[in-house]
Amino acid sequence: MKALFKRLLLAAILLLLLAVLAGAYQMHKHAGGVPVLNYHQINDRDENSLTIHTDQFEAEMKYLADNGYHAITPAEMLEAWDEGKELPEKPVIITFDDGYADNYKNAYPVLKKYNLKGTIFVISDYLGTYPNYLTWAMAQEMHDSGIIDIESHTLSHAQLDQLPSRAELDKQLKESKQAIDWHLKKDVRFIAYPCGAFNEEIEESSLAAGYKGAFTVHYGLAEPDQNRLQLDRVPVFGSNSHTLLRFKLRLSCAPIFAPLDELQRNLRADGHEFLARLLLVP
Repeated sequence: MKALFKRLLLAAILLLLLAVLAGAYQMHKHAGGVPVLNYHQINDRDENSLTIHTDQFEAEMKYLADNGYHAITPAEMLEAWDEGKELPEKPVIITFDDGYADNYKNAYPVLKKYNLKGTIFVISDYLGTYPNYLTWAMAQEMHDSGIIDIESHTLSHAQLDQLPSRAELDKQLKESKQAIDWHLKKDVRFIAYPCGAFNEEIEESSLAAGYKGAFTVHYGLAEPDQNRLQLDRVPVFGSNSHTLLRFKLRLSCAPIFAPLDELQRNLRADGHEFLARLLLVP
């Protein structure tokens, strides 16, 4: 019995050692990556996986500010990669999808407080149309502040890989950019794919519409050697337990948890819910 226990203990130690070495390798391999945080709603009303409470969001932004992170824009990241410019120490990009009004009411003041830049990917047809979404005046104020970068999340949040024609795909991408360009007198260069869906045709249409980069909802760091139209992010949504510890783990250990997150998603897609639950992904 003692011999069996010793063998099991040794096996456990070896597995732990292998896990530590694998984690260290992953962290070293992706050391040049930039975490692109992905939020949606910031409010104290909604209780769903897309919503972070305002005090939780502020705690996360305070953590970034207190720990030497420097918030940049997608354009600054690509300029550094493509033109050899140096990124600041511990760069991070803070993004919000959809363009909810609470981004202006709740997130914007917090970002100003901690001097952190943010990027909002807006559904252009929704601005000034639905009360839960930004108005163009709100978008203009944030854009003019230099704190918020406004980019595209398509015309009407259509899932791009399910559209009936290339013409409709082109319209979703091109007319959203045109609307934001016209209203805010800027040059939109980035898009976040609705639901993270993309394929080769969507990438071609994105380039034709004038986008220089595109973001998915795939968990991982944005890296210099990545396809510019398949940039990963660190989803902060997707859970109803938005603790600061979860935020720290997803931010700091993305190279370790991202492969596990993908495996967990694949297991669930194949109907292996029990096995998926065994993977501890924050």
